[in-house]
Amino acid sequence: PVSGVSLAAQPPGGQVVEGDRLVLGCSVAAGTGPLSFSWHRQGSAAPLATGPRYELRATQHQDGGRYHCTATNGGTAADSPPLWVTVLGEQDPPASGATH
Repeated sequence: PVSGVSLAAQPPGGQVVEGDRLVLGCSVAAGTGPLSFSWHRQGSAAPLATGPRYELRATQHQDGGRYHCTATNGGTAADSPPLWVTVLGEQDPPASGATH
């Protein structure tokens, strides 16, 4: 079985300025056999991508939200904890509550 699925973001914390690149990486602490990964965003039914890396070359405001990855080997699947991705507008100071 797969266990210890974790998700890392670059930039750290998943805070990215609109138009910048966001890279998410998925890793497992334990799991044997061929691993496959899929990427999911809350509210989207179909997987966004497969593979251990997910890259958004130029983030848009609507790319923000809750992401997680799922690792599968054969019959068992495990989800990573969710990561909140925040896309800041170029004019927004970080962590402001301002809406456009």
